[in-house]
Amino acid sequence: MKNLQSIDQLVDSLTLFPSIGFKSAERMAYALLDMSEEDINRLVKNIENAKTKIHQCPICGSLTEEDQCNICKDTSRNHSTCIVVANPKDVFSFEKIGEFNCVYHVLNGLINPSKNVGPEDLNIAKLLDRIKPEGIKELIIATNGSSEGEITALYIAKLLENEDVNVSRIGYGMPIGASFDYLDSLTIEKALKNRTIIKK
Repeated sequence: MKNLQSIDQLVDSLTLFPSIGFKSAERMAYALLDMSEEDINRLVKNIENAKTKIHQCPICGSLTEEDQCNICKDTSRNHSTCIVVANPKDVFSFEKIGEFNCVYHVLNGLINPSKNVGPEDLNIAKLLDRIKPEGIKELIIATNGSSEGEITALYIAKLLENEDVNVSRIGYGMPIGASFDYLDSLTIEKALKNRTIIKK
């Protein structure tokens, strides 16, 4: 029997999702065929809304639907401490803890020479620009324990060696190479509390 081109194209699109292989994508594609037109229209509308309404905060790089994220706008936050993360979704992992009432900065990746990602490709310049105006006194670099995460942390610390700001590295705590997506709140909390100073 000849394959249905529309199904093949749908399966190809669904495999773009992380951790979705061919078999899972195929099951999802046939499940979509079984959905009512109302459910499909709602799904399509929700995808469009997420894509058009959500953008990165111009200050920290976290995700928001407003002109600035609610964290940057919150004057009750401790703006002297900033947690530096690789991706916007990492902010939500830390916020689930509910104990660190500080602000964030999203790098949008990690230094990775093998993939031609250098410091100039990351959101580092904006981080440096925030330190004095916002009165940031401690940066907690919360990149993962991979070699790319370590290189990025050390690079930022080097840039700030002559600045009046403490730079600490998240503790481990978290397994080497682990992604924040898969860590529970308790592990992340311990990693934050066990951070080590890499620049005073």
